[in-house]
Amino acid sequence: MESVEGVARTLLSFGRLSRGLPFGRAHGLSSRDPLLPLAPRSQENADPQRTAFLLRKQWTLYSVTPLYRFSNAHLRDYARLLSAFIAAEKQKGLAVEVGVELDIKVAVSSLPYLKGSDQDQAAILVQLSSRSPASPKNSEEKLIWSGWFCCVSGDDISKNVPEDFTCLPLFLVNGAECYTSIVGSWFQKTFDCSFRRLAISPLILSWMAAMWTGCKVDKTASAIELVFSVPCLPQPLDISYAIHPEDAKALWDTVQKTPGEIIQEEVDVFMDCLYSHFHRHFRIHLSATKLVKVSTAIASAHCDGIIKFLQSQYLTGVLMLLTELAISQIE
Repeated sequence: MESVEGVARTLLSFGRLSRGLPFGRAHGLSSRDPLLPLAPRSQENADPQRTAFLLRKQWTLYSVTPLYRFSNAHLRDYARLLSAFIAAEKQKGLAVEVGVELDIKVAVSSLPYLKGSDQDQAAILVQLSSRSPASPKNSEEKLIWSGWFCCVSGDDISKNVPEDFTCLPLFLVNGAECYTSIVGSWFQKTFDCSFRRLAISPLILSWMAAMWTGCKVDKTASAIELVFSVPCLPQPLDISYAIHPEDAKALWDTVQKTPGEIIQEEVDVFMDCLYSHFHRHFRIHLSATKLVKVSTAIASAHCDGIIKFLQSQYLTGVLMLLTELAISQIE
């Protein structure tokens, strides 16, 4: 084990799939049962400027049970009530970090363009901004926390939810945990809902790697990176495996039988080919490790439930998959 560990440490961030390698169909495919939604399709009509603030930020994922008696018509009232709740918690010393004295402003707004179908509820954005008491009154407020609820192509669960409930099963957060806790607490008390961290399993990460590899991007794509955690070691050890996007796309094209349709067996073959190539060069069985992170030109995702969106035209497609994961956790 010591020799493997030593080799792995030297390979950290250096595992690469060289250009121009010949790949063929390594295995026969038989199952035709799709497991997850199809690969995200480009949203050509989407306005990149409206979604730019969501890109290239780390969002922590949560699943949320349906909200009781939530109404889009009362967003301003919700902002006012949440602001008062934060102020009350601030007096208890719970709303902000120790030693921080801030004047916090709350904004709650609708994002109607973040929908997969007409049946979806419009996404809801919650933003916390602050200005230090020492700052001039006309100084610009600083955004300190953002969170948004959404449901993209969640038709099935929306149809089964009683009339008084609103289904927004996916909640994404960017900001300090103290604010996440206080906002979540207010929503739970006000709308009788519950929040739960949404982890991403290695199986789902492998699906993401395959799906996003097959997506076309306008600009020169960066390398696809898969990060694996090596178990049973005294110290944490990750292995980073970088693949040129054209090589990964060529491999996926040989594996996928039907464009626009992805099945589990194709994902397995795709990953097995990558594992075999890595073992051939470095004598390390990646199948004995745990896939913990996937980074592509479309998005990056970590097993702890952290996502970063990189392409606005694929945003709703990625959100569709995340919505499906959130719904599966709720059910």
